[in-house]
Amino acid sequence: MKRLLLVLSSFLFVSVIHAQEIEDHDNMLMDHGGGHLMDMGGGMVMGQNLDTLPGGCDKISATKEITVHAGHKYAKKFPGRIFAFDVQEYQFEPCTKLTIHFINEDHVRHQWMMHGLPGYLYPKGMFHLEVTGPGKVSGTLILPPGDKTYLVHCDLAQHMEKGMKAQLKVGKGSGDLPSIPGVTEFVVQDDYSGAVPEKVSYAKPSKITTSKATANKQAAPTSSDSFISGMMVVGLAIGLLVAPFLAKKFKGMTAAEIATYIFELFKEVVNYIFQFVNGLIKKVSSGKT
Repeated sequence: MKRLLLVLSSFLFVSVIHAQEIEDHDNMLMDHGGGHLMDMGGGMVMGQNLDTLPGGCDKISATKEITVHAGHKYAKKFPGRIFAFDVQEYQFEPCTKLTIHFINEDHVRHQWMMHGLPGYLYPKGMFHLEVTGPGKVSGTLILPPGDKTYLVHCDLAQHMEKGMKAQLKVGKGSGDLPSIPGVTEFVVQDDYSGAVPEKVSYAKPSKITTSKATANKQAAPTSSDSFISGMMVVGLAIGLLVAPFLAKKFKGMTAAEIATYIFELFKEVVNYIFQFVNGLIKKVSSGKT
């Protein structure tokens, strides 16, 4: 009898452990405001939006729910990948109210992160679900109007590169994103053929000879270069000296008034330079005669 009770107790204990294998974080999330919900067990929702319509949406066009599974086992069908979602492509009507139930089946942290959303409505243009270890969390957003393809991925180091990446098309979408497992070709495709890559031969660079005179000419600055550099230094110095005066002068003036003042000042400076150069030329000419 004792042995039977021990077996039954063990069975119940194992059953409880398996029942808690996927932990539901929805009932534990604390609302921190601004669409940010999180708990101490590793569940997180960022950018949740239940009722605010994006600009261009007159009403919610449809209400949809999807369940996304994330884990190592979903990458087995993609050679060389380690992590993956169970689905790599989604498509919905513009202005759809979409609820995502995100289930992490691995004993590591995973995310379902969507980028490129309107920044005025979603902080940093992002909607974010996250679970640490086996667990489930749910979040809701309202998709923008228009035809656009959005990136969905896990932002943890190397998780996206190792396969945890998908695309979500709103309307007709705006094309396909690269390196979506099972959907588009990888930008850098892994090679498992074992073939030795061909040797690539590079032509030796030809020796460039430069005469000493040419080298000196290239190295030495010309007089015009020196003159321009000197003018730049003088201009900067004048600008630093005049800046406080102009700041006081322009205080309280409109943009149009400032532009008019600068234009008139420029005309006076040009006229002064012209008169100075003209007088200098006359002196030089009278000296020669």
